[in-house]
Amino acid sequence: MTPKQSPFTIRNIQLFIAFRILFNARFYYPVFTILFLDFGLTIEQFALLNTVWAITIVLAEVPSGALADILGRRYLIVATSFLMVAEMSLLAFVPLGNGTLIFWAFLINRVLSGLAEAMASGADEAIAYDSLVKEGDPDDWPKVLSLQMRLRSIASIITMTIGALIYDPQIINRLLHWAGSSVTISQQVSMRFPIYFTLLLALFATIAAFSMQEEKIDRSNKNDFNIFIAFGLTWKAGAWIIRTPFALAVILFGMCFDHILRMIVTMTSQYYRLIELPEASFGVIGSGIALLGLITPKLAEYMAEKNTPTTNMYWVAAISLTGLFGLTGFFPYFGLLPMALIFVAMMFVSFFTSHYLNQITESHQRATVLSFKGLAFNLAYGLIGFFFALLIAHQRGISVKQFPEEPSQVIENMAFRGAINWFPWYTIICLTLTIIFCAYRFKNAHKTE
Repeated sequence: MTPKQSPFTIRNIQLFIAFRILFNARFYYPVFTILFLDFGLTIEQFALLNTVWAITIVLAEVPSGALADILGRRYLIVATSFLMVAEMSLLAFVPLGNGTLIFWAFLINRVLSGLAEAMASGADEAIAYDSLVKEGDPDDWPKVLSLQMRLRSIASIITMTIGALIYDPQIINRLLHWAGSSVTISQQVSMRFPIYFTLLLALFATIAAFSMQEEKIDRSNKNDFNIFIAFGLTWKAGAWIIRTPFALAVILFGMCFDHILRMIVTMTSQYYRLIELPEASFGVIGSGIALLGLITPKLAEYMAEKNTPTTNMYWVAAISLTGLFGLTGFFPYFGLLPMALIFVAMMFVSFFTSHYLNQITESHQRATVLSFKGLAFNLAYGLIGFFFALLIAHQRGISVKQFPEEPSQVIENMAFRGAINWFPWYTIICLTLTIIFCAYRFKNAHKTE
C-alpha cells in the first residue's frame, strides 16, 4: 500500500502558505491608526480613507473571483503582489509637508490595498486546494489551513513586536547610541521603518506568487474575455449559492459573526485605553493575543473533524457572545480576556467558512464562490462601520445633554462605552434572524427534493 503523501510536500501548498504569511504579516499593524495621524492626517480623513478601502473591496471582490476562474488564479495572485508593492511604495516615499499630496497618496494606497485584498481573496485558496485534489488528499485541507494560520500567528507576533519597536524613535536612538553612533532619528524618519520592512515582505510575496504553478485548464473563452463573461460567471456562481442551502448558510453565518467581530477588533486601541492599559503596551498585547493563533487553528481542525457544522456554529456563537458581553464591563486590565475571546471567535469563523466552502464547491467556480464570501463579509463590515458612526454620534448627543460640563474627551469615552453596549444585543438579533432564515431555507429545500 502506497503511503499517504503529506500535503506539505506539495509545492503550491508550500507557496500558498508562504504567500499568505508574506501578504498578511505587516509591521505597521500595531501602529496603524497613529501612523496615519503622524503623517499629518486627521481622524476624519482616517475614517474616510478606510471607508474607501472597504468600498474598493466590495466593488472588486466578485469580479476578481470571476477573473481568476476565467483567466487563471496565478494571474491574480501575481497582480496582488504587484499591488502590495505599489501601495507600500507610496507610503515609503511620499514626501512630507504637503497635506494634500499626503492625503492623495494615502487615498491611492487605500484603493490599491483594497484591490489587493479583493484579488487575493479566493484565488490563492483555489489554486492551493486544486493542487491538493490533484496531488494529495482534499481531506487534508483542514491541516493546511491549521498550519497556515499558526504560521501566520507566529509571523504576526514577530512583525507586531518589531514594528512597534522600530516605530518608536526613542528606542531606535537608544540602540544607535548603544552601538556607538551619534546619529539621532526623529519620529518623521522612524515612522517609515515599519513601512520599509513591509515593502520588503511585498517583494518576497511577489517571488512566491511568480513561483506558483497552475494546472492548465481548458479556458476556451480566455482570449475572447470581456466583462459580460465575468459577470455571467459571477451570476452563475451566485445562483449556485442561492440554490445550495448549505453554502448559503455558511456565508450568512460567517457574515453575521465576521462583520461584528472585525468592527470590535478595529477599535482595540480605544478599548485598551478605557481599560487603563498604557499605549506602550499595545504592541506587546497584540503579540500576546497572536499567540492564540498557535492553538486555535489546531482546535478548529479537531472541531471540523469531530463536530457537525451546526455544533461548531453554536460554539462560535457562545464564544462571541461571551466576549461581547464581557467587553461591556470595561474591566481594568481584566478586560483583555473578553477581547481575547473575540480574536478566538474570528479565527474560528475564518477557518470554518474556508473549510466548508472549499469542501462543497467545484473547482471551476471555487475562486468566484470564495470571492462571494469576501463580498458579503466586506459589505456587512462597511455597513456596520457606517451605522456605528451614527450610533457614536447619537450616544455623544445623549452624553452632552446629561453631562454638559464634561470635557470633550470624557464625552467621547462615554459615547464609545454606550455604543459598545449595543453589540451583544445586535449580535443576538442578527444570529436569530439568520437561524430562522436558514431553517426555513433548509426546510423548503427538503420539500423540493
